[in-house]
Amino acid sequence: MIDKYDMTKEQNIFFAKRNIVDSIWKSSHIEGIDITYPETQKIYDGGNVARLRIDEIQTINNLKHTWLFILNSIDVKNDLNLLKSINSLVGNNLIDNPGNMRKYDVSIGGTNWKPELPDEYLLNNKLEEFEKIECLTEKAITIMCYLMRTQFFSDGNKRTSMLFANKMMIENGKGIISIPVDKDIEFGELLINYYEINNCNKLKKWIYDNALEGINYTDKK
Repeated sequence: MIDKYDMTKEQNIFFAKRNIVDSIWKSSHIEGIDITYPETQKIYDGGNVARLRIDEIQTINNLKHTWLFILNSIDVKNDLNLLKSINSLVGNNLIDNPGNMRKYDVSIGGTNWKPELPDEYLLNNKLEEFEKIECLTEKAITIMCYLMRTQFFSDGNKRTSMLFANKMMIENGKGIISIPVDKDIEFGELLINYYEINNCNKLKKWIYDNALEGINYTDKK
C-alpha cells in the first residue's frame, strides 16, 4: 500500500474543515441515521430537524464537537489518552461511561462473535507495534480497523476509531477516511467479516480503494 495523497498538514486541515459536514453526514449514515446532507448542515449550524430523535441530533452534534476538537489537537500525541478524549466527546450524553474502558461483555449486531474484554496494556503495545508500518495511510487504516474490532469502549467505537485514524491522516497530510453513503452496507459486511475471521486485509483494501478523500497539489508551498 502506498499513500494516495500527499498534502502539507495545513492543506489537509483546510481540506478537512471544508468537508467536515460531509464527513459527519457520512458517519451518521454508518450509525443508521437516515439524514440528508442539508439536514446535517442545518444541525451543524445550530438548527433543529423536527423529524429526528433527540439522540440522533445529539450524535451529530457530538461528531461536530469531536471533529473540532481533533482539528484543534493535531499536534497532540496519538495515544490512549487521546483515544479516550475522542470517545468521551463522541459519547457525551449518549453512551455508558464515555471515555472509559469497557468492563463488561457486549454483543455485536449481525454476528455471534463477541469481543474479549479490552486491556490497556495490550492496546498500548499494539499501537507501538503499528508504528512500525511505513506507509502512513496504511498505518492509520490498520489502527482504525484494530480499534473497531477491539471494542475498547462500551459504544461509539466505529466513530471513535475513524476519528482517531483521521487525526493521524490529517497530521501527516494523507487525506481523510470517509465511508461513502452508497457503500455503507458493503463496508458493514466487510467489517463483520473482519470481526469474525480477524483478518483485515480485505477491509483495508476496500477502505483504501473506496473511502479515501484528498487533493494532490502540484505545488506545495
